[in-house]
Amino acid sequence: MTGLKVECRGAICLLTIDREAARNALDAATSHALDAAITAAEADPEIGAMVLTGVGDRAFCAGMDIKEAAEIGAGHGLVPGRGFGGVTERKRSKPLVAAINGAAVAGGFEIMMACDMVFAADHALMGLSEVKRGLFAFAGGIQRLAHQVPRATALAMIMTGELLPARRLYELGIVTEVVPGPALLERTLAVTDAMLGNSWQAIRNGLELYELACGMDIDRALAVGNAWGKATLSSADSREGVTAYALKREARFTRD
Repeated sequence: MTGLKVECRGAICLLTIDREAARNALDAATSHALDAAITAAEADPEIGAMVLTGVGDRAFCAGMDIKEAAEIGAGHGLVPGRGFGGVTERKRSKPLVAAINGAAVAGGFEIMMACDMVFAADHALMGLSEVKRGLFAFAGGIQRLAHQVPRATALAMIMTGELLPARRLYELGIVTEVVPGPALLERTLAVTDAMLGNSWQAIRNGLELYELACGMDIDRALAVGNAWGKATLSSADSREGVTAYALKREARFTRD
């Protein structure tokens, strides 16, 4: 028995952390269950994207289960090669969208930072609290802040452990959209579903090229994009998209 609910909402795999009494902190079993669920969704040709959220409105994920860590030692929620919850170091081909229903703290914040789009409830607080427990956010939180947030802001989050409201994270470009709490999941699923009306191949290519470009100089990134673009221009989805536009009808893209 693990604290994770897995549902199919059309072409969306909805993953819900269900450990409300523990502020949706991940124990080892739930962390590995989340990893397995993402692996299954990645392999399922009927699934185009995943949405990750938590039960209730208090917490998205409070990181690792501190009570369990006190009993068996910290680090059991780290999946070799894929990081905390099987998310923070994973290479994915399908989008992972976060619906932050409450506090995203420590490892929960690191998971959020690894997602591709982030919709946050307007009451949510977020940050890296590890320093208050004698730890630091080595599973991706510090590294992603270093790439995405100005130095003074990032270091304040890292060294003080204080949490920031969703609106501030939106201003910093970490959160995609701030949503009233009761409308959060509906809005997240609606945007994800609309996204999946586009070419799945183009979505995957765009996601992969973005990740590659983050680690390349601009000339190399442009060269890679140009090579991929030539193949894309002759793809079935490209032909369908152009034809549909010319005929003023909805495009009917393949799901592969």
